Amino acid sequence: MRVKVGYFRTRSLRRRLRRCAREVFGWESLRPPQLAAMTAVMEGRDTIVVMPTGAGKSAVYQVPGVLLEGPTVVVSPLIALQRDQVAHLARIKGSGASAVNSAQRARDNEAVWERVREGSLDFLFVSPEQLAKDEVVAQIAAAGPGLMVVDEAHCVSSWGYDFRPDYLSLCHVRERIGRPPLLALTASAAAPVRADIVERLGMREAHEVVAGFDRRNITLEVVRHRENAGKRRWVVERAAAEAKPGIVYAGTRREAEEYARELSALGFDSAPYHAGLSAAERSRTHDRFRDGELDVVVATSAFGMGIDKPDIRFVLHASVPGSLDTYYQEIGRAGRDGQPSTAILAYRPEDLGVQRFRTGAHPEPEALGGLIDAVREQRGPVTATGLRDRTELSQTALSSMLHLLEEAGAVTTRKRGGVQAVPGARRDTCVREAMRIASARVDLERSRVEMMRAYAETNTCRRRHMLGYFGESLAEGDCAGCDVCARAQELKESPVRTGDILSGTGPAPLEPVATDGAFPPGTRVGHTTWGAGEVMSEEGNRITVLFESVGYRTLSLPAVRARGLLTPLPSTATRS
Repeated sequence: MRVKVGYFRTRSLRRRLRRCAREVFGWESLRPPQLAAMTAVMEGRDTIVVMPTGAGKSAVYQVPGVLLEGPTVVVSPLIALQRDQVAHLARIKGSGASAVNSAQRARDNEAVWERVREGSLDFLFVSPEQLAKDEVVAQIAAAGPGLMVVDEAHCVSSWGYDFRPDYLSLCHVRERIGRPPLLALTASAAAPVRADIVERLGMREAHEVVAGFDRRNITLEVVRHRENAGKRRWVVERAAAEAKPGIVYAGTRREAEEYARELSALGFDSAPYHAGLSAAERSRTHDRFRDGELDVVVATSAFGMGIDKPDIRFVLHASVPGSLDTYYQEIGRAGRDGQPSTAILAYRPEDLGVQRFRTGAHPEPEALGGLIDAVREQRGPVTATGLRDRTELSQTALSSMLHLLEEAGAVTTRKRGGVQAVPGARRDTCVREAMRIASARVDLERSRVEMMRAYAETNTCRRRHMLGYFGESLAEGDCAGCDVCARAQELKESPVRTGDILSGTGPAPLEPVATDGAFPPGTRVGHTTWGAGEVMSEEGNRITVLFESVGYRTLSLPAVRARGLLTPLPSTATRS
């Protein structure tokens, strides 16, 4: 029997990784997906990892980061997330970690850079906004990083639910710092989003590790309400009744403060958390919750990313989120210790109107044309800072518009930094194309709102519905816990209580319909009107497809067959 040399090298790497995890971090074992991803990183391969919140994504870079030569640069979107990771790594003997961000004093940031120059840091945390500064990129390049990590990597995908234009520059940043191996991490990315991440980050022959989306210790529940006043009373009562600690997600800053006051009046240690509070107040609430001093945090979506707290027993949404992606991320903060937890959605259909309104923004054609003119006025590349001075646009608006124009073929970003006009590109044509791309993104976001509505109103297994959104199947009868399946089971066992069981909870669950497997998840298809897309799920007589032009659409399988609406397309995937 002939055995490749690489086999022995892989076994040796895994032994080193397990030993480091045990001796440095105190972890007696590593999960198979963690070990597979760590091994790929140590072999110098570009790697994309999708693991549910609480499954140990951070460990995938932390263990190799201790073993690799040169610092590990972690691109992280939120300062709170950076603080948690730095605090965790600070407790690890022989592991140096610091962050550079806008919340720190200039002299504190300079002290971090001094440690980078001395070679005494294993981990450097930065935001994508920091990497827009040439001096930051230059100092990182001089340190010779051994690994670049992009956390919350779905932010780089225009198909992702939390798309952030600043992430699109990371491909160029990587080239400027010496092109170290790249590790992309996210908790929720369906197959089309993963493919987009790989392309936009310039990953070569990326090794993909997907651990699955089913958090089986979290029970899913939706409670429907007719009136807002009744819903608000119910939210307080339910949060008070649940095992603690927990998180209540509110739709506005005002609601977060009001819910927190009402819970405090009932004798619970509760505090609000939102972007309108001072950084000191947010940090204090964050630390108190992490340290077990608060029963409930009532927060807007600004709270939660990277919260390293394993014992959160419930996550209650007082308002419907704008997408299942957001909802999945936020409920994933419950039960990270593997113990039973609950995800509860207080659903009022009228609340979806707010989410639909939020998805409607796109740039004005005049602003896009003015930005093209500002770039063309320069003989050579112009920096983002120079463009902000000329256009008076905010950094976020400028980044978004520049990347729209880059996709439209009007401008290009140089690998060494700076933006310049594409010779021969027609101004009006590029503006129209940029507007088309922006409109398609609005359609995608609106389709996500409709998928959130479908989840809240489904009368079939809620867990299967959620997993299908991410392109993952669930066997019939394999639900680990949702309100729909629980009601169906109770109805079977106690048919005389039909009225009590279903009162105020919506229609009875439908009997499952067998599928014929004609469109399994991952199938590339073409639609007669909407063009190319990828099948996310097939359930009963429905099929859900993510189309590149219009986002998510749920179609009737009988209509698809009768009218020939979908045709199979060759797969573009090249995943290991």
